[in-house]
Amino acid sequence: MISFKALQERRQPVAVVGLGYVGLPLAVALSNYMDVLGFDINAGRVIELQAGHDRTREVSDTVLQAANVHYTCDAAELARAAVIIVAVPTPIDAHRSPDLGPVVGASTTVGRNMSKGCVVVYESTVYPGLTEEVCVPILERESGLTFGQEFTVGYSPERINPGDKVHTLETITKIVSGSDEATTDLLEELYGSIVKAGIHRASSIKVAEAAKVIENTQRDVNIALMNELAVIFERMGIDTLEVLQAAGSKWNFLPFRPGLVGGHCIGVDPYYLTFKAEELGFHPAVILAGRRINDQMGKYVAECAVKRMIQRGCLVNGARVGILGFTFKENVPDLRNTRVVDVIRELEEYGVTVLVSDAQADAAEALHEYRQKLVHQEELTELDALILAVPHTAYSTLTPAEIKSMFRVPAKALLLDVKGFYDPTVMSSAGIDYWRL
Repeated sequence: MISFKALQERRQPVAVVGLGYVGLPLAVALSNYMDVLGFDINAGRVIELQAGHDRTREVSDTVLQAANVHYTCDAAELARAAVIIVAVPTPIDAHRSPDLGPVVGASTTVGRNMSKGCVVVYESTVYPGLTEEVCVPILERESGLTFGQEFTVGYSPERINPGDKVHTLETITKIVSGSDEATTDLLEELYGSIVKAGIHRASSIKVAEAAKVIENTQRDVNIALMNELAVIFERMGIDTLEVLQAAGSKWNFLPFRPGLVGGHCIGVDPYYLTFKAEELGFHPAVILAGRRINDQMGKYVAECAVKRMIQRGCLVNGARVGILGFTFKENVPDLRNTRVVDVIRELEEYGVTVLVSDAQADAAEALHEYRQKLVHQEELTELDALILAVPHTAYSTLTPAEIKSMFRVPAKALLLDVKGFYDPTVMSSAGIDYWRL
């Protein structure tokens, strides 16, 4: 196994496989201290990065252009790497089961091209045991090398929060684990060179895998509780956010809020854990209950919009509803597993014409991934209701007058603010029928 000093002296490169939200910031950060090879199977992505632009906006063009990363889609170049870090997505399929296609494909590619003595590290979110039970056999089969003697593996879960410029790779404690102590030592030094918040050594790869998958499961369950409370308080005529603000005055109250739960982590990771639990004969109740609640929130928001329109004398069939925001969270262009689509499809079931605009999303990607046409904000006219689904900062400057101008009848303006982005007093005083989750 190569030493960290040898990596610092740039005798061999570190390779990062998968140059998305996780892999690219990692490759750029490592390039300040060692030679880095960035590999991705998407030739278009490689060309884009070579030109110095990142469409995910996780790395600014200025930083990207200053970084010394060798981008390639030639897998044969992986043979030069002493350490190969796999940072590919781990989604779920249509049946909410883990889709291991990307991680299996990456393992196959790495196995076919890795050299003797290589350390292969996984950052992808997986269920406990997957690295050693699924990935290692693939690496052995494809490389012809013996695990533990001619190569080792490690696991260091990603903790990237897309769009967050405060909690970044460098400022979040990094968990590292290896198939042996020497590998863990190497990873502690390697990641320690870029992560200033510190390193946590896990006792085993399974512990590190489990730690990652429960981080987002915990958040999912807590948000589910908030969503359930929001439904209860709506029936009681109580404002949920006012309740949470009051309860939050206690020192140990956790500051979670209701909302649509999508994205590549919180809405996905719990299924990896429940899949493994059920394989072992245990049927998790709390985790899946939380998932069911959160998966139904898009339908609930749409139903609230329909009821509100009916109360205001609006004919629902043929009504025009505008939606601001289509990404899975605010201030990012990421459309993966967006749950705004649930709101749209439910409204369409009522015969509503839905017009969707987003200040961050790529229109071509929305059309390709969801068959959803995005319109310019100026095209949100003659509306019967407006739903602010994703609170992009770009929408913070919208005035009550501008919102009312989008409506067929300004005096009957109806705004459903999913995340409680706007001040309800300001909106209500302007004559807007205001609702928030």
